[in-house]
Amino acid sequence: MEPILVYGFPMGSSAGLVAAFEWLGQPYRLCRVDMLKDMKNDVYRRLNDRGETPVLITDDGRVLTETMAIAQWLEARDTERRISFPLGTPQADAMHQVVAFLNTGFTGAFSPLWAAMEMDPPNPAIQEVLRVHGRESVAERHVRLEHLIGDTAFLVADHPTLADAVLAGVARWADFHQAVDATDYPKLSALRRRIEADPAFVFAVTLEDGETPTGSGAMKGHVALAEVIARFAT
Repeated sequence: MEPILVYGFPMGSSAGLVAAFEWLGQPYRLCRVDMLKDMKNDVYRRLNDRGETPVLITDDGRVLTETMAIAQWLEARDTERRISFPLGTPQADAMHQVVAFLNTGFTGAFSPLWAAMEMDPPNPAIQEVLRVHGRESVAERHVRLEHLIGDTAFLVADHPTLADAVLAGVARWADFHQAVDATDYPKLSALRRRIEADPAFVFAVTLEDGETPTGSGAMKGHVALAEVIARFAT
């Protein structure tokens, strides 16, 4: 069977992994999840007990969660090295280093902002503290990322890799939360424009919006969430 990527909307970090599947070019399927509704129940937690996306159903029917684990699964299947590099090379090490930073400190910096937005019942005083702390954390991580960006067109190469995929789904959260001034980070802003204009990421975002775009042809259709849970949840 084709692997199935369970991706979330709106603004899911998993959009970057959809782009990675497109860049890889191997057959896959998708499962669309409304993160504001579909994940807020015990049924979904049978698939991922943390109530999050992304989730990957591998081609042998195993359930794999966490972005870094899914990225490593994709890397292992990238025999043509379209989105990764041979293991043990300096390029592979550099990519792993950037992916780790993006998936931990960079992504985690947004947690206070999401917590403030989702607080129920709201507490304005606590929410404002969370927003101030979140904006400071996001700005600090943007500074670090700005320093990491070198002379290549993308994060670690002159073509998109898994590092760009992990960045793409998360970086737009800064715009959503109005957390930083993009002009303060010119290299990152230019990089984001290149990634976000790439047809694979445009395809991913268009899917998020509920449309049915034409991608590379690797995506073989959607599977309903109820079917994925019935077949693969534990």
